[in-house]
Amino acid sequence: MDQTYQNSRPTLPDPSTAPELFEGLLTRRVAAWFIDVVVMSAMIVAFSIVGLVAGFLTFGLAWLALIVVVPATVVLYYGATLGSAKRATLGMQAMDLVLTPTRGQPLNGPMAFVHAAVFWVTIWISWPISLLVALFTPRRQMIHDLIVGTLMVRRSPMERHWRGQNPRNEPAY
Repeated sequence: MDQTYQNSRPTLPDPSTAPELFEGLLTRRVAAWFIDVVVMSAMIVAFSIVGLVAGFLTFGLAWLALIVVVPATVVLYYGATLGSAKRATLGMQAMDLVLTPTRGQPLNGPMAFVHAAVFWVTIWISWPISLLVALFTPRRQMIHDLIVGTLMVRRSPMERHWRGQNPRNEPAY
């Protein structure tokens, strides 16, 4: 863990003092997930069509690659979106959400991938329980957020919140 980052890291927002960060958060997260599923589905269809055409051109050899289309698309999508400087998938961006680390480490590519992997495992096993947990945590964190050490907040109020704690107006997230 980088000591410079640890010393400059602002405190986590509290729902009682910054309720605008958590307003409608669960609804926004569900809507963002549906948007992301639509985007990933379109990508999967496009990659599958390319794979099918390539299979005809390679006498069926490229059809073996179709096995990895879905997992590769999910990894590429989350790596390109959550691992970016925006720290949000396209659905999260549309719903004004951003992913923030809570344990003092910066949110980098491997942590974004772990967050996505744990998310899909917990959703696959029991999505109702994951949503139910979020109803009872003060910051509306789901199971995968608690495991990985992340916090989902609304982006526009969060930027104002961090600027208020950072006198030099540098982005602290």
